[in-house]
Amino acid sequence: MTETIRFVDVGGVRVSVIGLGTWQFGSKDWGYGDDYATGEARRIAARALELGVNLVDTAEVYGRGRSERIVGESIAGRRGDVFLATKVLPTFPTAARVERAGRASAARLAVDGIDLYQIHWPNPIVPLRAQMEGMQRLRTAGVIQHVGVSNFSLSRWQAAEGALGSPVLSNQVQYSLAARRPDRELVPYAQSHDRLVIAYSPLAKGLLSGRYDATNLPTNSARALDPLFLPQNVSRATELIGVLREVAAAHDAKPAQIALAWVISHPNVVAIPGASSVAQLEANVAAAEIELRDDEIAALTAASDRFTPVSGPPAYAKVIARKLRGARR
Repeated sequence: MTETIRFVDVGGVRVSVIGLGTWQFGSKDWGYGDDYATGEARRIAARALELGVNLVDTAEVYGRGRSERIVGESIAGRRGDVFLATKVLPTFPTAARVERAGRASAARLAVDGIDLYQIHWPNPIVPLRAQMEGMQRLRTAGVIQHVGVSNFSLSRWQAAEGALGSPVLSNQVQYSLAARRPDRELVPYAQSHDRLVIAYSPLAKGLLSGRYDATNLPTNSARALDPLFLPQNVSRATELIGVLREVAAAHDAKPAQIALAWVISHPNVVAIPGASSVAQLEANVAAAEIELRDDEIAALTAASDRFTPVSGPPAYAKVIARKLRGARR
Protein backbone atom coordinates (compact mmCIF):
# COMPACT_ATOMS: atom_id res chain seq x y z
CA MET A 1 0.00 0.00 0.00
CA THR A 2 1.26 3.44 -0.87
CA GLU A 3 2.09 5.65 2.06
CA THR A 4 0.57 8.80 0.59
CA ILE A 5 -2.81 10.38 1.08
CA ARG A 6 -4.67 13.33 -0.39
CA PHE A 7 -5.06 16.55 1.57
CA VAL A 8 -7.45 19.47 1.71
CA ASP A 9 -6.07 22.99 2.08
CA VAL A 10 -8.61 25.19 3.84
CA GLY A 11 -8.49 28.21 6.11
CA GLY A 12 -4.70 28.18 6.18
CA VAL A 13 -4.40 24.55 7.32
CA ARG A 14 -3.77 21.28 5.52
CA VAL A 15 -5.64 18.17 6.62
CA SER A 16 -5.81 14.64 5.23
CA VAL A 17 -9.06 13.75 3.46
CA ILE A 18 -9.22 10.60 5.60
CA GLY A 19 -8.66 11.23 9.28
CA LEU A 20 -8.88 9.02 12.32
CA GLY A 21 -11.91 9.16 14.58
CA THR A 22 -11.23 7.87 18.08
CA TRP A 23 -14.60 7.59 19.83
CA GLN A 24 -13.87 3.88 20.18
CA PHE A 25 -10.54 4.49 21.96
CA GLY A 26 -11.25 3.74 25.61
CA SER A 27 -15.04 3.78 25.20
CA LYS A 28 -17.22 0.89 26.31
CA ASP A 29 -19.94 1.74 23.77
CA TRP A 30 -18.24 -0.18 20.99
CA GLY A 31 -17.57 -3.32 22.99
CA TYR A 32 -13.92 -3.64 21.94
CA GLY A 33 -12.55 -4.18 25.44
CA ASP A 34 -9.41 -3.22 27.33
CA ASP A 35 -7.07 -5.20 25.08
CA TYR A 36 -8.11 -2.96 22.20
CA ALA A 37 -7.68 0.21 24.26
CA THR A 38 -4.24 -0.74 25.57
CA GLY A 39 -2.86 -2.30 22.39
CA GLU A 40 -4.64 -2.14 19.06
CA ALA A 41 -5.76 1.49 19.46
CA ARG A 42 -2.16 2.62 19.74
CA ARG A 43 -1.12 0.48 16.77
CA ILE A 44 -3.94 2.00 14.73
CA ALA A 45 -2.82 5.53 15.56
CA ALA A 46 0.82 4.75 14.79
CA ARG A 47 -0.06 3.17 11.45
CA ALA A 48 -2.30 6.09 10.54
CA LEU A 49 0.62 8.48 10.94
CA GLU A 50 2.86 6.16 8.91
CA LEU A 51 0.32 6.33 6.08
CA GLY A 52 0.29 10.11 6.11
CA VAL A 53 -2.95 10.67 8.02
CA ASN A 54 -2.59 13.87 10.00
CA LEU A 55 -6.16 14.55 11.19
CA VAL A 56 -6.81 12.84 14.53
CA ASP A 57 -10.09 13.66 16.24
CA THR A 58 -11.15 12.93 19.80
CA ALA A 59 -13.31 14.49 22.55
CA GLU A 60 -13.34 14.87 26.29
CA VAL A 61 -16.51 12.76 26.51
CA TYR A 62 -15.06 9.73 24.69
CA GLY A 63 -14.39 7.22 27.42
CA ARG A 64 -14.64 10.13 29.89
CA GLY A 65 -11.22 11.42 28.88
CA ARG A 66 -9.62 8.06 28.26
CA SER A 67 -9.65 8.50 24.49
CA GLU A 68 -7.72 11.76 24.80
CA ARG A 69 -5.13 10.08 27.02
CA ILE A 70 -4.69 7.19 24.56
CA VAL A 71 -4.38 9.61 21.66
CA GLY A 72 -1.83 11.67 23.56
CA GLU A 73 0.27 8.60 24.34
CA SER A 74 -0.03 7.40 20.74
CA ILE A 75 1.24 10.61 19.15
CA ALA A 76 4.05 11.24 21.63
CA GLY A 77 7.14 12.11 19.64
CA ARG A 78 5.07 12.72 16.48
CA ARG A 79 3.28 15.93 17.46
CA GLY A 80 4.46 17.77 14.37
CA ASP A 81 2.81 15.16 12.15
CA VAL A 82 -0.66 15.59 13.64
CA PHE A 83 -3.47 18.07 13.14
CA LEU A 84 -5.01 17.39 16.54
CA ALA A 85 -8.71 18.00 17.12
CA THR A 86 -10.79 17.54 20.23
CA LYS A 87 -14.14 18.73 21.53
CA VAL A 88 -15.66 20.28 24.63
CA LEU A 89 -18.91 18.82 25.94
CA PRO A 90 -21.20 21.85 26.18
CA THR A 91 -22.59 21.20 29.65
CA PHE A 92 -23.33 24.77 30.70
CA PRO A 93 -20.46 26.07 28.52
CA THR A 94 -19.74 29.45 30.04
CA ALA A 95 -16.51 31.15 29.01
CA ALA A 96 -14.81 29.89 32.16
CA ARG A 97 -16.02 26.33 31.64
CA VAL A 98 -14.82 26.28 28.01
CA GLU A 99 -11.45 27.65 29.05
CA ARG A 100 -11.03 25.09 31.86
CA ALA A 101 -12.11 22.23 29.61
CA GLY A 102 -9.68 23.22 26.87
CA ARG A 103 -6.76 23.30 29.28
CA ALA A 104 -7.84 19.95 30.76
CA SER A 105 -8.01 18.37 27.30
CA ALA A 106 -4.54 19.66 26.47
CA ALA A 107 -3.25 18.14 29.72
CA ARG A 108 -4.84 14.75 28.97
CA LEU A 109 -3.43 14.87 25.45
CA ALA A 110 -0.03 15.89 26.90
CA VAL A 111 0.39 18.68 24.36
CA ASP A 112 1.11 22.39 24.63
CA GLY A 113 -1.57 23.29 22.12
CA ILE A 114 -4.62 21.86 20.34
CA ASP A 115 -4.93 22.54 16.62
CA LEU A 116 -8.74 22.49 16.48
CA TYR A 117 -11.04 22.86 19.48
CA GLN A 118 -14.72 22.25 18.81
CA ILE A 119 -18.03 22.80 20.61
CA HIS A 120 -19.37 19.24 20.53
CA TRP A 121 -23.10 20.04 20.46
CA PRO A 122 -25.23 23.18 20.36
CA ASN A 123 -26.35 24.49 23.73
CA PRO A 124 -29.54 26.55 23.44
CA ILE A 125 -29.28 28.02 26.94
CA VAL A 126 -25.78 29.47 27.21
CA PRO A 127 -25.29 32.30 24.66
CA LEU A 128 -22.83 31.64 21.87
CA ARG A 129 -20.94 34.81 22.80
CA ALA A 130 -20.01 33.24 26.15
CA GLN A 131 -18.88 30.01 24.50
CA MET A 132 -16.84 31.89 21.92
CA GLU A 133 -15.35 34.13 24.60
CA GLY A 134 -13.93 30.98 26.18
CA MET A 135 -12.57 29.92 22.81
CA GLN A 136 -10.98 33.33 22.30
CA ARG A 137 -9.32 33.17 25.73
CA LEU A 138 -7.82 29.80 24.84
CA ARG A 139 -6.67 31.03 21.47
CA THR A 140 -5.08 34.15 22.95
CA ALA A 141 -3.25 31.97 25.50
CA GLY A 142 -1.97 29.69 22.73
CA VAL A 143 -3.84 26.64 24.07
CA ILE A 144 -5.76 26.28 20.80
CA GLN A 145 -5.11 27.42 17.25
CA HIS A 146 -8.46 27.08 15.48
CA VAL A 147 -12.09 27.03 16.58
CA GLY A 148 -14.65 24.56 15.29
CA VAL A 149 -18.19 23.45 16.02
CA SER A 150 -20.01 20.15 15.74
CA ASN A 151 -23.62 19.27 14.96
CA PHE A 152 -24.42 22.93 14.24
CA SER A 153 -26.94 24.13 11.68
CA LEU A 154 -25.72 26.65 9.12
CA SER A 155 -27.39 29.57 10.90
CA ARG A 156 -25.83 28.58 14.21
CA TRP A 157 -22.42 28.07 12.58
CA GLN A 158 -22.64 31.57 11.16
CA ALA A 159 -23.80 32.93 14.51
CA ALA A 160 -20.76 31.32 16.16
CA GLU A 161 -18.53 33.12 13.68
CA GLY A 162 -20.25 36.38 14.48
CA ALA A 163 -19.78 35.81 18.20
CA LEU A 164 -16.11 34.88 17.74
CA GLY A 165 -15.44 37.74 15.37
CA SER A 166 -13.44 35.53 13.03
CA PRO A 167 -13.92 32.34 10.98
CA VAL A 168 -15.01 29.14 12.69
CA LEU A 169 -12.92 26.74 10.63
CA SER A 170 -15.07 23.62 10.66
CA ASN A 171 -18.35 21.95 11.43
CA GLN A 172 -18.18 18.27 12.34
CA VAL A 173 -21.44 16.56 11.39
CA GLN A 174 -22.87 13.17 10.60
CA TYR A 175 -22.50 12.80 6.84
CA SER A 176 -22.67 9.72 4.67
CA LEU A 177 -24.72 8.12 1.92
CA ALA A 178 -27.18 7.28 4.71
CA ALA A 179 -27.22 10.78 6.24
CA ARG A 180 -27.37 13.47 3.58
CA ARG A 181 -28.65 16.54 5.42
CA PRO A 182 -25.30 18.42 5.20
CA ASP A 183 -25.70 18.47 1.41
CA ARG A 184 -28.43 21.09 1.73
CA GLU A 185 -26.49 23.96 3.27
CA LEU A 186 -23.36 22.98 5.19
CA VAL A 187 -21.30 21.49 2.35
CA PRO A 188 -22.09 24.36 -0.07
CA TYR A 189 -21.22 26.90 2.65
CA ALA A 190 -17.88 25.22 3.35
CA GLN A 191 -17.06 25.17 -0.35
CA SER A 192 -17.91 28.83 -0.92
CA HIS A 193 -16.39 30.23 2.31
CA ASP A 194 -13.09 28.35 2.69
CA ARG A 195 -14.43 26.27 5.55
CA LEU A 196 -14.35 22.56 6.31
CA VAL A 197 -17.00 19.92 6.88
CA ILE A 198 -15.67 17.02 8.95
CA ALA A 199 -17.83 13.95 8.33
CA TYR A 200 -18.29 11.66 11.30
CA SER A 201 -19.95 8.26 10.91
CA PRO A 202 -19.09 8.38 7.18
CA LEU A 203 -19.87 4.64 7.01
CA ALA A 204 -23.09 5.04 9.00
CA LYS A 205 -21.47 3.10 11.87
CA GLY A 206 -20.75 0.20 9.52
CA LEU A 207 -24.16 -0.07 7.85
CA LEU A 208 -22.60 0.90 4.51
CA SER A 209 -20.01 -1.86 4.78
CA GLY A 210 -22.67 -4.40 3.85
CA ARG A 211 -21.82 -6.44 6.90
CA TYR A 212 -25.28 -6.31 8.44
CA ASP A 213 -28.71 -7.47 7.36
CA ALA A 214 -32.05 -8.05 9.07
CA THR A 215 -30.86 -11.43 10.35
CA ASN A 216 -27.45 -10.14 11.48
CA LEU A 217 -27.83 -7.00 13.57
CA PRO A 218 -25.13 -5.40 15.75
CA THR A 219 -25.10 -5.92 19.51
CA ASN A 220 -22.77 -3.20 20.84
CA SER A 221 -24.61 -0.17 22.18
CA ALA A 222 -23.06 2.36 19.80
CA ARG A 223 -24.85 0.63 16.94
CA ALA A 224 -27.72 -1.29 18.55
CA LEU A 225 -29.17 1.90 20.07
CA ASP A 226 -29.06 3.75 16.76
CA PRO A 227 -32.44 3.73 14.93
CA LEU A 228 -30.52 3.27 11.69
CA PHE A 229 -30.06 -0.37 12.74
CA LEU A 230 -33.73 -1.10 13.23
CA PRO A 231 -34.44 -4.24 11.18
CA GLN A 232 -36.65 -2.37 8.73
CA ASN A 233 -33.95 0.23 8.10
CA VAL A 234 -31.29 -2.39 7.50
CA SER A 235 -33.67 -4.01 5.00
CA ARG A 236 -34.40 -0.65 3.36
CA ALA A 237 -30.66 -0.15 2.83
CA THR A 238 -30.43 -3.26 0.64
CA GLU A 239 -30.60 -1.37 -2.66
CA LEU A 240 -28.01 1.19 -1.55
CA ILE A 241 -25.67 -1.57 -0.41
CA GLY A 242 -26.19 -3.29 -3.75
CA VAL A 243 -25.09 -0.20 -5.68
CA LEU A 244 -22.07 0.17 -3.39
CA ARG A 245 -21.11 -3.43 -4.17
CA GLU A 246 -21.46 -2.86 -7.92
CA VAL A 247 -19.22 0.21 -7.86
CA ALA A 248 -16.79 -1.55 -5.52
CA ALA A 249 -16.44 -4.46 -7.93
CA ALA A 250 -15.47 -2.05 -10.71
CA HIS A 251 -12.66 -0.66 -8.56
CA ASP A 252 -11.56 -3.93 -6.91
CA ALA A 253 -12.53 -2.32 -3.62
CA LYS A 254 -14.85 -2.87 -0.69
CA PRO A 255 -18.28 -1.25 -0.32
CA ALA A 256 -17.04 0.68 2.72
CA GLN A 257 -14.19 2.15 0.69
CA ILE A 258 -16.62 3.32 -1.99
CA ALA A 259 -18.83 4.90 0.66
CA LEU A 260 -15.81 6.83 1.97
CA ALA A 261 -14.72 7.77 -1.55
CA TRP A 262 -18.19 9.26 -2.16
CA VAL A 263 -17.96 11.43 0.97
CA ILE A 264 -14.51 12.81 0.19
CA SER A 265 -15.37 13.38 -3.47
CA HIS A 266 -16.99 16.60 -2.24
CA PRO A 267 -14.61 19.59 -2.04
CA ASN A 268 -13.89 20.88 1.46
CA VAL A 269 -15.12 17.63 3.05
CA VAL A 270 -12.95 15.20 5.01
CA ALA A 271 -13.98 12.00 6.78
CA ILE A 272 -12.98 10.62 10.17
CA PRO A 273 -13.94 6.93 10.25
CA GLY A 274 -13.00 4.89 13.27
CA ALA A 275 -11.19 1.58 12.98
CA SER A 276 -11.42 -1.66 14.91
CA SER A 277 -8.06 -2.91 13.62
CA VAL A 278 -4.96 -1.83 11.74
CA ALA A 279 -6.26 -3.66 8.67
CA GLN A 280 -9.47 -1.67 8.75
CA LEU A 281 -7.52 1.56 9.17
CA GLU A 282 -5.43 0.68 6.12
CA ALA A 283 -8.57 -0.03 4.09
CA ASN A 284 -10.06 3.31 5.13
CA VAL A 285 -6.94 5.20 4.11
CA ALA A 286 -6.80 3.38 0.76
CA ALA A 287 -10.23 4.81 -0.05
CA ALA A 288 -8.52 8.17 -0.62
CA GLU A 289 -6.90 6.68 -3.71
CA ILE A 290 -10.21 5.76 -5.36
CA GLU A 291 -11.41 8.20 -8.02
CA LEU A 292 -15.09 7.70 -8.68
CA ARG A 293 -16.45 8.52 -12.12
CA ASP A 294 -19.22 11.09 -12.40
CA ASP A 295 -21.74 8.40 -13.35
CA GLU A 296 -20.75 6.33 -10.33
CA ILE A 297 -21.20 9.29 -8.00
CA ALA A 298 -24.59 9.94 -9.61
CA ALA A 299 -25.67 6.31 -9.19
CA LEU A 300 -24.64 6.27 -5.53
CA THR A 301 -26.36 9.57 -4.87
CA ALA A 302 -29.57 8.40 -6.55
CA ALA A 303 -29.59 5.19 -4.51
CA SER A 304 -29.03 7.26 -1.38
CA ASP A 305 -31.96 9.49 -2.33
CA ARG A 306 -34.18 6.40 -2.45
CA PHE A 307 -33.07 5.22 1.00
CA THR A 308 -35.72 6.46 3.43
CA PRO A 309 -35.04 5.18 6.96
CA VAL A 310 -37.74 5.25 9.60
CA SER A 311 -37.19 6.70 13.06
CA GLY A 312 -37.53 4.59 16.18
CA PRO A 313 -40.70 4.59 18.30
CA PRO A 314 -40.89 7.14 21.16
CA ALA A 315 -39.87 4.57 23.77
CA TYR A 316 -36.84 3.63 21.68
CA ALA A 317 -35.86 7.29 21.36
CA LYS A 318 -36.03 7.71 25.16
CA VAL A 319 -33.65 4.78 25.64
CA ILE A 320 -31.19 6.38 23.22
CA ALA A 321 -31.47 9.76 24.94
CA ARG A 322 -30.76 8.21 28.36
CA LYS A 323 -27.78 6.33 26.96
CA LEU A 324 -26.32 9.46 25.38
CA ARG A 325 -26.81 11.51 28.56
CA GLY A 326 -24.98 8.84 30.54
CA ALA A 327 -22.11 8.75 28.07
CA ARG A 328 -21.69 12.50 28.26
CA ARG A 329 -21.43 12.79 32.04
